Amino acid sequence: MTRRPLARYVLRVASLAIALGLWQLLTSLDVDLWLRFSQFPTVADVARAFADRVSGADYWTDLTDSLTRILTGFALAAVLGVATGVLVARSRLAEDLLGPVLEVVRPIPAIALVPVAILLFPSNEQGIVFITCTAAFFPVLVSTRHAVRALTPVWEEAVRTLGGGRLRILGSVVLPGALPGIFGGLSVGIGVSWICVISAEMISGQYGVGYRTWQDYTVVNYPGVFVGMVTIGLLGWVTSTAVELLGLRLTRWLPRTSYVPGGRARTTVPRPAAPVAVQAEGNPENQPEAQHQGHDEREQGARDEHFV
Repeated sequence: MTRRPLARYVLRVASLAIALGLWQLLTSLDVDLWLRFSQFPTVADVARAFADRVSGADYWTDLTDSLTRILTGFALAAVLGVATGVLVARSRLAEDLLGPVLEVVRPIPAIALVPVAILLFPSNEQGIVFITCTAAFFPVLVSTRHAVRALTPVWEEAVRTLGGGRLRILGSVVLPGALPGIFGGLSVGIGVSWICVISAEMISGQYGVGYRTWQDYTVVNYPGVFVGMVTIGLLGWVTSTAVELLGLRLTRWLPRTSYVPGGRARTTVPRPAAPVAVQAEGNPENQPEAQHQGHDEREQGARDEHFV
């Protein structure tokens, strides 16, 4: 029995309230067992600092700068990642030319490219966008490449049989079929982008949520540090949710599996073919026809299970 949507929302709010209440309890009582909660600000202290920060103009300037950087870098990474992933997956020449370079650069953390960005770009703003784009580019690239290679060749052959060319195959088979994998990479990429853009702002930024959080740490303003952390978490949650909702919207033609408590999938048990066998035994003349019919039914059941 599945829970109703209202009950699920109540449960989620309750879990968040319990976590905040536990935080408030441990910090207000100065609990020091192994973790030193006495060094933490309380929830009330963070709430007061958050209210003071929101009422000022600097908070919204930092928010706007960080969002501009993340959206610009992520948009560039989405376009370049999808295009490069499709190209590498569909062309052996592109794979031979670009594959070695991409595989060598991919393991390098994007935040390690901060010195490269400082030397390469004339302004810190462009360097931060470059780091954000690089962070999201490789998850999108890898997911797109695997999604395109996993497509069944039957669909492409069907389009070719009907007279479709490369552009028709790309627009009707490759991109629609790879959309679930592409949005999986985009969902991962937006999270990695937030990690790297905050780190880049801490190192070389002027304004931004990461820059402000680091400044609060240097002046030992721990409630302000937690305000920055909460802001980063909320922004990451909103942007990743937006990407997932867009993916669900564009792939609404896909069959959806319903959630089953306990993690067990619902399966259908095929009916046994005993009546056919009994009928065949009663009439020897119809035995070959009955066996052929039972074989067809088993093949149909296997196909149905495959599609499910």
